[in-house]
Amino acid sequence: MKRDERQLDLPLNASPKLRVINGLGQKREEPLTDRDAVARVLIEAGADLLLRRISPERAETIERDVDEVLDLFDRVDANPLLRPVLQKKLDALEALVRETRDKRRVRRQGR
Repeated sequence: MKRDERQLDLPLNASPKLRVINGLGQKREEPLTDRDAVARVLIEAGADLLLRRISPERAETIERDVDEVLDLFDRVDANPLLRPVLQKKLDALEALVRETRDKRRVRRQGR
């Protein structure tokens, strides 16, 4: 069965109208550059845990790392000299997320 790769687009203006756009069928993996992107990692991990695609231990590790990174964002606001520490933690979290997604893909393909 051929996959339908179209997506819905909901403009956020005064007259919301749905329109279909062509997508690539894959979720875009965004770099972790701000608080929102980091928060989405936590949401993704929660969904993966609920769907039993990751272990509780991995979800807990992700949650701990996300909390640490969000705390660092606040500390960097007060002390910009901590920016390299934040970047190092963001890189580590991104590596953990990438590894988690890769393991999830491998498991899904093995079914």
